[in-house]
Amino acid sequence: MSLTEAPAVTVEDGSPPRRRPRWQGVVRWFGYLCLMAAAGFGGYFGWLLWGTGLETQRAQESLRAGFEEIVGTRPPVEAEDAIELPGQAYAQLQIPSLDVDFIVVEGTDYATLKKGPGHYPDTADPWDASGRVGIAGHRTTYLHPFAELDRLRVGGEITLRTEYGVFLYEVTNNFVIPSAGSGRVLTQTQRPTLVLTTCHPKYSSAERLIVTASLVDVQ
Repeated sequence: MSLTEAPAVTVEDGSPPRRRPRWQGVVRWFGYLCLMAAAGFGGYFGWLLWGTGLETQRAQESLRAGFEEIVGTRPPVEAEDAIELPGQAYAQLQIPSLDVDFIVVEGTDYATLKKGPGHYPDTADPWDASGRVGIAGHRTTYLHPFAELDRLRVGGEITLRTEYGVFLYEVTNNFVIPSAGSGRVLTQTQRPTLVLTTCHPKYSSAERLIVTASLVDVQ
């Protein structure tokens, strides 16, 4: 036997070892890939549910620090000269029955809604004599401010605390509609009203969950 030749490996009975079928190796690697994919998906799903909340929590703490100090400090007439910028603190939304207490920001684009519920810019303001205030919020990510909005019942209380006063609303309806055409809920009203919108069902945007309310008191 030459030095370049290696002796064949044999088992105890002297016969050469059996080679595993190639399909077993394929199955093994496929299993590894499935485990890696499951781990990656689980991590991503966890980040969507909890990781995004950390970003929103930091934004809320920053917004709340300065906003709560100015609630009710200016008369509504001064709001005519105010310039509302996307992402700035707009109001403090409180829904006692759901333990909801969030700072609402101006705007409803994707980046702005990471900070918290957003005010539709083309809808009314709470201090207006008429019109409908529109506010959108996430239901499953970014601290999910409207996660339990479906539990809000007719007669429930909603409060918007703003620089120009505190506005108390009473829920008048809670319903679900298809996403297509859901913009009609933002139609302005003669009396001061409020509408909250979010996705429905959870983890889907096929429909919209809508809560409407009427202004009942101003402080």
